[in-house]
Amino acid sequence: MSAGIQIRLHQRLGAFALDAELDLPGRGVIAVFGPSGSGKTTLLRWIAGLQPTVDGVLRVNGECWQDGASRIRVPAHRRAVGYVFQHTVLFPHLDVRGKLEFGLRRVPAGARRVALAQAVEMLAIAHLLDRATHGLSGGERQRIGIARALLTSPRLLLLDEPLAALDLARKQEVLPYLERLHAELDIPVFYVSHAPDEVARLADHLVLLEAGQLRAEGPLGATLARLDLPIRLGEDAGVVLEGRIAERDMHWQLARVATPAGALWVRDGGQAIGQAARIRILARDVSVARVLQHSSILNTLPAQVCEIASDSHPALTLLRLRVGQAEVLARLTRRSADELALAAGNTVWVQIKAVAVL
Repeated sequence: MSAGIQIRLHQRLGAFALDAELDLPGRGVIAVFGPSGSGKTTLLRWIAGLQPTVDGVLRVNGECWQDGASRIRVPAHRRAVGYVFQHTVLFPHLDVRGKLEFGLRRVPAGARRVALAQAVEMLAIAHLLDRATHGLSGGERQRIGIARALLTSPRLLLLDEPLAALDLARKQEVLPYLERLHAELDIPVFYVSHAPDEVARLADHLVLLEAGQLRAEGPLGATLARLDLPIRLGEDAGVVLEGRIAERDMHWQLARVATPAGALWVRDGGQAIGQAARIRILARDVSVARVLQHSSILNTLPAQVCEIASDSHPALTLLRLRVGQAEVLARLTRRSADELALAAGNTVWVQIKAVAVL
């Protein structure tokens, strides 16, 4: 059985056309990112079988769900998909336990891959089981919706802006549970979001859509580091690095994170030594020097200039830099780059403020 998710979709809906040819990993979180009207929800609905189309190919980790040439189209109710929408609808006549058991009964006992106790523990909803659904907060409703989706034992989990309707406090309540699903369950996830912090925090792979066209796709770190198509998650370009907590300085309330770029000091978030940590570095928070300088910036690392490109404003330029085994972006004024006589191949020092690392 071949692993991976293969998508070949060319569909026209009135004046809108969605074109996507993708060969994606069969595990991890695939973030589908793009402006409103780019086709993100249409793509998820097609994967779920809710957007009928005769043509197209969809294979999920060895299972063929659609192949127009072979006249194969598995109907929506037979696709092993867990779908969580922006607004979770809970049956008012069932308590939380009844709602979860309803999802569980859709799967024969011998085919269940997620147990009720496991879903309840992972989403921390044991205290809600006997509650009526009408009195739940938005964050509690989404956690129950995710648990219900997991109890259908999906081969694929589709999350369509699951946090968009929540305020900041409720988002921060739910995000750790999404991270836990990512870490503990071997179920590939398509995650649609407009929120850059969610994508940077959860995604392994990025798919960028614009006006129904595929603009970019690839592993999160490598895709964010591209200068031919600078992808701005929010107000600025930047990269995401995976690392582990190597040291905690309790006196100064700092933590040292070992990353492929080198060791970086960040604000201490309370993680244990050895715990995985994902950090986001924005291009605007990276400065470049030709000689090593003593300054207030704690993180100074040797680097090599790989590429220089124009930015969105004529006064600015973007640099792609090789730092250790990773790539980092820096935004400079063109004047600064000229005064430093920067060119591809130059050896430089990059400086990253500890207070700026997210």
